[in-house]
Amino acid sequence: MGNTNMTMQLSLFLLKFSSFLLWRECQGVPPPKMTTEWRSVRLYPIPSIIYLIHNNVQFATLTYVDTSTYQIMGNLKIVTTGILFRLFLKKKLSNLQWMAIVLLAVGTTTSQVKGCGEASCDSLFSFPIQGYMLGILSACLSALAGVYTEFLMKKNNDSLYWQNVQLYTFGAIFNMARLVLDDFRGGFEKGPWWQRLLNGYSITTWLVVLNLGSTGLLVSWLMKYADNIVKVYSTSMAMLLTMVLSIFLFTFKPTLQLFLGIIICMLSLHMYFAPASMLVDLPLTAKATPENLVEVSVDRRTDS
Repeated sequence: MGNTNMTMQLSLFLLKFSSFLLWRECQGVPPPKMTTEWRSVRLYPIPSIIYLIHNNVQFATLTYVDTSTYQIMGNLKIVTTGILFRLFLKKKLSNLQWMAIVLLAVGTTTSQVKGCGEASCDSLFSFPIQGYMLGILSACLSALAGVYTEFLMKKNNDSLYWQNVQLYTFGAIFNMARLVLDDFRGGFEKGPWWQRLLNGYSITTWLVVLNLGSTGLLVSWLMKYADNIVKVYSTSMAMLLTMVLSIFLFTFKPTLQLFLGIIICMLSLHMYFAPASMLVDLPLTAKATPENLVEVSVDRRTDS
């Protein structure tokens, strides 16, 4: 219930803020483009449905594996995002870019694996097969939701804030339905969901909501004007940056795996975005000089 309350608050925050930005945009000239046809609007509940299924798969996965193993398996979404990005959005990736995506998944996984002398390393592959299958499904659903959202954002020239309003409206509706269902299952023992929506909230909780909401808005910008691969790299680099900051702010002790993971991810970043000429030594071609030019005579014939 607590996780659903947080998701509901996040959806409402994003909906209110996006509505405000849309209102501001509508004051300008010319007004923003907003498609209101049902054929377009009906596509926006689909990401919410995918995320709803994904959240339930996450909880099911955690009943079979521990949090460390689930976090490591979550790196599969890097590769599945690349695959769905290619299949559904028809974006062609070079061989070097495919290698970079795989290398990014290896780097993030390396940074999360603990020392092989620890007991958790031995239990990494000791869970039921159902846990690993659900983990793979979770990675595929996460990638599918991201790729589909990018498709929605780029399929027309509608205002970004209008698109966000549609996405977060349906997100709030589905979260509300989940809270109502939980109330019916519990027999309304604790009262209706709206009376408990802010239970336990503190300044820290609101700061978390504000942070997650800001991140959601930035992700929508990435989906509209960049792509899912940029989002994957941003998320992975943010995770590694968090680990590095934890060294200075908390009592986190860096490991060899962390340093190796950071190096691998930086190499992957360079491989994916750098021009091919910077990655491969191409043979120099001889420059044409007047001495090397050969006069060629052209026999022109006219048709009678």
